[in-house]
Amino acid sequence: MQKEINLASEVETEKLGSEMGSCVDGGTTIYLVGTLGAGKTTFCRGLLRGLGYSGSVKSPTYTLVEPYKFFDFDVYHFDLFRLSDPEELEYIGIRDYFNNGSLCVVEWPNRGEGFIAKPDLRIEFLVSGKGRTATMRSESELGHSCIKRFDKTAI
Repeated sequence: MQKEINLASEVETEKLGSEMGSCVDGGTTIYLVGTLGAGKTTFCRGLLRGLGYSGSVKSPTYTLVEPYKFFDFDVYHFDLFRLSDPEELEYIGIRDYFNNGSLCVVEWPNRGEGFIAKPDLRIEFLVSGKGRTATMRSESELGHSCIKRFDKTAI
């Protein structure tokens, strides 16, 4: 299943993430794909807001992962941009993060190929004029159900 959404501003990108927050569960892996500045971290900030998080949301560019604790599950926001070798992920115990009790959101997933879980949902952000286009693709049954739930609450 695939869905394309035009986003005119950063506010709309964050809103998309917020609405997706009500559609995801623990055990879900989301890949965020796009160039620098395409809206990946903005989307993740919205996702966390949609889950009820009100604190600061920063890009984990230097730390590789930022954890967020929720009642039902944990959220791990990964940014693999600075990763020089995917094997480095073994040193942080990468496989332990991807489980039924966590939602993993991964920016620059291609840099961790072979060491991170396959996605349930892939969201690609393309710069389009002053706005963005977000294309959501389900890559599992769980991803498919996320998009179906999203369609019921969509922008």
